Amino acid sequence: MKIAIIGTGKIVPTAISAMSQVPEIEITTLYGRPHSREKAESMARRYRIPHVYTDYTELLSQPDIDFVYVALTNSAHYPYCKEALSANKNVIVEKPFCSSFREAKELVELAERNHLFLFEAVTLLHMPNIRAIESDLPKLGKIRLINCNYSQLSSRYHQYLKGEIEPVFDPNLSGGALMDINVYNVNFVLYLLGKPQSIRYGANLGHNRIDTSGILTLRYPDCMAVCVGAKDSASPGYCTVQGEKGWLKVTGGPNEFTGYTLCTEGKTEEKRQNLYDNRMVHEFMEFVRIFQEKDNRSMNKFLQQSLTVMEVLDAARLEAGVPIMNFSQE
Repeated sequence: MKIAIIGTGKIVPTAISAMSQVPEIEITTLYGRPHSREKAESMARRYRIPHVYTDYTELLSQPDIDFVYVALTNSAHYPYCKEALSANKNVIVEKPFCSSFREAKELVELAERNHLFLFEAVTLLHMPNIRAIESDLPKLGKIRLINCNYSQLSSRYHQYLKGEIEPVFDPNLSGGALMDINVYNVNFVLYLLGKPQSIRYGANLGHNRIDTSGILTLRYPDCMAVCVGAKDSASPGYCTVQGEKGWLKVTGGPNEFTGYTLCTEGKTEEKRQNLYDNRMVHEFMEFVRIFQEKDNRSMNKFLQQSLTVMEVLDAARLEAGVPIMNFSQE
């Protein structure tokens, strides 16, 4: 499976390391925007990537590329994915899927019309640990509460307070705590419980109405879930699931999801099912499997998760007064 990497940001070296551990993947091409040409060429030399492009249309015209992996600023996900799908290229796109539900829905429909594969790269959804939690969940009895916190003080926050706005704090680029970091908590909860009945989002808004931190509350018929995410302050990361017969706790950020503790009948057990230190290996392995086996059913299951998450993110930002960018024409 030949992949072109689109972008040169912080996530790319981790993605390259993960892909290198999947024998079926060959990284053939690296794309950088024209102003990042020097960085792209340096990165390509470091990782021995044969081809570098700064013209995206030209890259997409190359016949030997199976997938593009889009790792750009959030607001760029939709246009770059749309152009790739329109050029009959399969797509893997970093989280968050898009800037809005409308954008996401248009991409899913385009991929379906063109008989292409489309994946959102959300690490935790493809880890053996989440499968183990699915298996253990019935042991907890009726689920009553889920509480997640993923908070990291951004290295760019103090610049933001001085008026220097980087993409993560720019509403025009679909930044903010919910889209950047709390989205992992939302994925965790929705993967286990599905679409909530109602949501509430209380956010700390900065001077440009970006959510620098916030608390998202999701209501289900018999359960409440709370998702806390922050870029303006730090906290130990965790996700706890409380049932009438026991509980489980994921320690650390849900993007890493290295394991969890299960407690039932007064006995605790440590669970560690992931096979790789690099958090991204399992997702690329699964994308390869789905592509090779033409497993559209699995792809569509993950795409439905992506769409439902985008619905929740839209509703939350609308309630909190965070601007929602939408470039879809549909």
